[in-house]
Amino acid sequence: MIVVFLGPPGSGKGTQAKKLSQELSLMHISTGDLLREAVKNQTPLGLKAKEYMDRGELVPDNLMIALIEEVMPKEGGFILDGFPRTVPQALALEEMLRSYKRDVDKVFLFDLSEEVVVERLSGRLTCSQCGAVYHRKYNPPKQEGVCDLCGGKLIQREDDKEEVVRRRYRVYKEQTSPLVEFYQKRNKLIRLDASQNIQEVNKRLLEVLRDGH
Repeated sequence: MIVVFLGPPGSGKGTQAKKLSQELSLMHISTGDLLREAVKNQTPLGLKAKEYMDRGELVPDNLMIALIEEVMPKEGGFILDGFPRTVPQALALEEMLRSYKRDVDKVFLFDLSEEVVVERLSGRLTCSQCGAVYHRKYNPPKQEGVCDLCGGKLIQREDDKEEVVRRRYRVYKEQTSPLVEFYQKRNKLIRLDASQNIQEVNKRLLEVLRDGH
């Protein structure tokens, strides 16, 4: 089974993909994780991508396609979280899968308003040492500015600052609307209310993937 998750930053795609990958034994391919890894390791692709990410812009199609080609499994099920984000990326994905005689089975669109995205992301804090994630309102650390797990300093990621989050949301909307149409025409798109709690969204995903409705 090959599943694609579409949705704005902060809509819970990553959380649900991790959960679902364990429940249904699917590989989780997160473009966010892949990009951050490439940036951290200062690979040529990572250095190019960082310039766009810091400005809250989408990483260009050719860089994203190259990144996915490196990790695309030839067999077994997987969840693509954050790819494709544009129609050219979706066409490239079809091409890649066709070469293995495979295709995308289901595409879930995580629907969430701009204001909820801003609240979720601009309150997010990340540990500079172990990478643990907190939220000022929903999941605050025991001691302000300090990680509960390792005592590391908590920072706000550059791309979680409010003005960058709003730009990321607008860019997402502009780039992704044609993609929604693309998968609707192929009868693969399923809309999810991403403002619900984690358990509700997970339940809906499992209903569709296990029972087919």
